[in-house]
Amino acid sequence: MASEHIEQKLALLPELPGSYQMKDKDGKIIYVGKAKNLKNRVRSYFKSEHTGKTEQLVANIADFDFIVTSSEKESLLLEITLIQKYQPYYNIRLKRGTGYPYIKITNERDPQILLANEVADDGGHYFGPYPNVYAAQETLHFLQKVYPLRRCNGYQGRPCLYANIGQCLGACYKEVPEEVYNEQIKKIKRFLDGDTKVVTKMLQKKMAEAAANLAYERAADLRDQLKFIEATVEKQKIISRDGTPRDIFNFYMNRGWLSVQVFFIRQARLMKREKRLFAIVGSAQEELTSFILQFYNRQNAVLPKEILVPAGVDKEAISQVLNIPVRTPQRGEKRALLELAGKNAKIVLDEKFRLLEMNESKTSGAMQEIADALNIPEIHRIEAFDHSHLQGSDMVSAMVVFEDGVPNKNKYRKYKNKTVENADERAETMEVIRRRYTRLLKEHSEMPDLILMDGGVIQLNAAREVIEDELGLSIPVAAMVKNDQHKTADLLKEEGAAHVHLDPNSQGFYLLQRIQDEVHRFVITFHRQLHSKSSLGSRLDGIAGVGPKTRQKLLTTYGSMNKMASASLDDLKKLGISERVANNIRISLAAMQNHDD
Repeated sequence: MASEHIEQKLALLPELPGSYQMKDKDGKIIYVGKAKNLKNRVRSYFKSEHTGKTEQLVANIADFDFIVTSSEKESLLLEITLIQKYQPYYNIRLKRGTGYPYIKITNERDPQILLANEVADDGGHYFGPYPNVYAAQETLHFLQKVYPLRRCNGYQGRPCLYANIGQCLGACYKEVPEEVYNEQIKKIKRFLDGDTKVVTKMLQKKMAEAAANLAYERAADLRDQLKFIEATVEKQKIISRDGTPRDIFNFYMNRGWLSVQVFFIRQARLMKREKRLFAIVGSAQEELTSFILQFYNRQNAVLPKEILVPAGVDKEAISQVLNIPVRTPQRGEKRALLELAGKNAKIVLDEKFRLLEMNESKTSGAMQEIADALNIPEIHRIEAFDHSHLQGSDMVSAMVVFEDGVPNKNKYRKYKNKTVENADERAETMEVIRRRYTRLLKEHSEMPDLILMDGGVIQLNAAREVIEDELGLSIPVAAMVKNDQHKTADLLKEEGAAHVHLDPNSQGFYLLQRIQDEVHRFVITFHRQLHSKSSLGSRLDGIAGVGPKTRQKLLTTYGSMNKMASASLDDLKKLGISERVANNIRISLAAMQNHDD
């Protein structure tokens, strides 16, 4: 029977083509498959009866992942690549195979065109791989007839059979100029890159002539040849048409969280994918720029020959630091790959939010599990705190409230720093806890059953010092301790004590992670809003005639530069701004936008 975690992920699978990867309890990929419809295919493993090897596979599945592609054919090609890379235990047959063929133009004085089982570092031109092996073979034979290169073993003093029938340029009995080969190779490359209009038109004409002359077998052969060509040269987004090693970064942002996808293109194929999720303060483009630079500033990081990024990312800065080209493709296969990475980034973040929503509705017993772990009689209300700062300054805090396992957003609170300088988390914790619970005492309001700090010993001790020593309250306080992936792993009740463990598959553990994610999201969103307004406010200060009152009116009414810049002269005058100052605002904001663009 599938675990609750898998059941939830099954409910969120998209009805799209792609490749799926089954993982064991250690996170190791044990099976790779492909699907025309990921939802139906992956669900079938857990919703149907199985025997033999499939039964063993399902029994060992602890989690799964997937990559969405643009077609069933692309999912098949991706499946091949991932099997060859990860060598999963339950893919024995494909693991031992040679995969699907490539069409190769050899790198030699008298080049040949032939089929190859894999891409080698030999200077040759490779096209594929082609899942329809027979179609690839027939297309190769067609190319050898229409755009001949060398089909013999080399010079032998007389024309070979293929030279006599026009399928060899004649290296067997003469010296063929290099420019003749280059012209043929140029045509072959254009053909295999999808430019088949001339050839298709020629074959269609011959097919019509054969049918008119009642040569139906010949017409059928030509019809099949057209189908083989179409199957072979079909555009594929997961395949790069050149062999340049490149990394592709794209993102999707929502609710203060950034989802990043990294596609690694090697040997003209999508060889690997990495995905990251994290809350951010600045703009998505700024955060992605920083992420890319940090991504390569790690041990054993291998730089590609080219990096592709979406518009808005600081390509020049990345290129200067890494000393490799950084580009934003506008069209073609590279653009399609970039968009596919963005599509996968959106799916991953949407899945995260939907899993959170599903878990929020399944809170039975979760609060009690946390209470039992901390030796608290019962818990109905938890208040959790987190801090955020930007490079050591502008620290802010936020609090979220969970009642009976469900977030009560009406009781969330935001805190601007009033007394703390720089990123002093102990002092900031004491200030916020003091402000929160002094207010509740004055208002005779209900206290929480548990206070959680998103941090470690420093935050825990600071909060307990205020709660117990200053305010004389007896509210339990615990810290949410994170692991290397910055995810809640344990609880800490007091300094020096052993960590309190929760079963990673329990509802209590899921609830704890939801609380951490929610308070982190809330404080980051708050910080980003303040940072954005502060940045815009400083820009407004530089406009002639705009003082503190006018600036506040503009920020309150519009909130963003785009909305402010699109406001008409009459709209600005309605705020009590003179025509002269309104004109200054419109001209200055337009100039700022042009500069940013």
